[in-house]
Amino acid sequence: MNVLLSKLKEVLSAVLPIVIFVVILSFTLVPVPPASLFQFLIGAAAIIIGLTLILTGVDLTFLPLGYHMGKSFLHSNKLLFVVTGGFLVGFFVCMAEPSIQVLAEQASLVTGGALSSILIRILVAAGAGVLLAVGITRIIKIFSMRKLLNIVLAAVVVLSVFTPADLFAIAFDAAGSATGAVTVPFILSLALGTAAARKDSISGEEESFGLVGITALGAVFGVLLLNMLVKTDTTGGAIEISGPSGDTIFAPFIAEMPGVAVSSVFTLAPIFVMLFIFQKLKFHLPAKAFNKMLKGFLYAYLGLFLFFVGVNAGFMNMGNMIGYGLAAFDNKVILVGLGFVLGILIVLTEPAVYVFTHQIEDVTNGHIKRKTVLIFLAAGVAFAVGLSMLRIVVPGIMLWHYLLPGYVAAVTLMAITPKLFVGIGFDSGAVAAGPMTATFVLAFSQGVSEAVVYSDVMMDSFGVIAMITLMPILALQSLGFIYKLKLRKSGG
Repeated sequence: MNVLLSKLKEVLSAVLPIVIFVVILSFTLVPVPPASLFQFLIGAAAIIIGLTLILTGVDLTFLPLGYHMGKSFLHSNKLLFVVTGGFLVGFFVCMAEPSIQVLAEQASLVTGGALSSILIRILVAAGAGVLLAVGITRIIKIFSMRKLLNIVLAAVVVLSVFTPADLFAIAFDAAGSATGAVTVPFILSLALGTAAARKDSISGEEESFGLVGITALGAVFGVLLLNMLVKTDTTGGAIEISGPSGDTIFAPFIAEMPGVAVSSVFTLAPIFVMLFIFQKLKFHLPAKAFNKMLKGFLYAYLGLFLFFVGVNAGFMNMGNMIGYGLAAFDNKVILVGLGFVLGILIVLTEPAVYVFTHQIEDVTNGHIKRKTVLIFLAAGVAFAVGLSMLRIVVPGIMLWHYLLPGYVAAVTLMAITPKLFVGIGFDSGAVAAGPMTATFVLAFSQGVSEAVVYSDVMMDSFGVIAMITLMPILALQSLGFIYKLKLRKSGG
């Protein structure tokens, strides 16, 4: 019960600011039908309870599973076991990630089914699994993070040249969506388990940073490869901005329940089987500890069920409506300004950000204060959302106009930033893109794009998650460079 209450507090801090943001706008700048507002509030309540149960399941099951797997990988002398195990773990955990499911469904919806949501999820999960396996191997073999990131980013650039603009945006959005509420804690615990099994624990802890970022880049590969497998015309996408759905307020929620109940079973089943296999062959945990992990699966299942019912039946539609209403104003400065505000709300209320900033403060022995990290992260994400709104309302600004110089700057900073902050920077981008990004911010961007007559929803609304993933990388690496100068000045 204490764990549930603790997680509920975390989730409330993440979701309530968005709810308040919407309620204020719905009574001021963007009036909405009362029934739509009620459906949004019911959806938000379902998301709050769902995320609470998901995070409780993560604590009871995914964290210990990742930790024990990390130790198993390090103790194994068989590289094939490490690579195969790392891939399967990354694949199935990414398939269970709610954020990537939301992104894939939205991409399929906007293109009228031209892009298959299940195909997107499979390719994203496969890319994440491959790079997770590579990242684990890097920690064990102590291969340079800088070299690995340079190789991966170079490959991404080459593939991007042959990718149409619409899939390009979804590909980089996948980086942030694939590393969400389920995958980030799991990958961090996997990295910590690997690091804890090493004798040089301090070096191991530093080397463990970057595994989330590498996995996120693997998700990019998955969608970039989609263009080679499926040739479809996905431009000219559109969404339907509608009022309340169903004959009654509860009708859309009831309609979603059967499908979500079945899909949630298939989502968690592979991880459930994997736990039994590893328990039999590697873990040999006491019955009490193993049963506790099984209990976590029940929490995770109920959480996924409530989360997706809330998202699909009431929450995302309000994001569309608010974005559409704000874009109708002639003064687009209001929209860009509210984009900055929304970015700050997203990062400052994200529970994973608080865990991550505490970890940075601990590793740097308090030299880098978590408040400082929060300020840099908040500024980065605020600019990410604000610039994304600017890209939608100003003709001619393409996503690559932001991402190309952004990643060039990230690579440049890698050469002058302490090694620790290279990994921290790439992890921070994935951590900042939490559940509210894939659900509300993406829907908000789609609504804005639909309202702007010269905007293409497919090409312009997708990419906001990519920006939220990129800007913290630049912010945290810049902070690392300042930290380096500070140490040099003090003679450290």
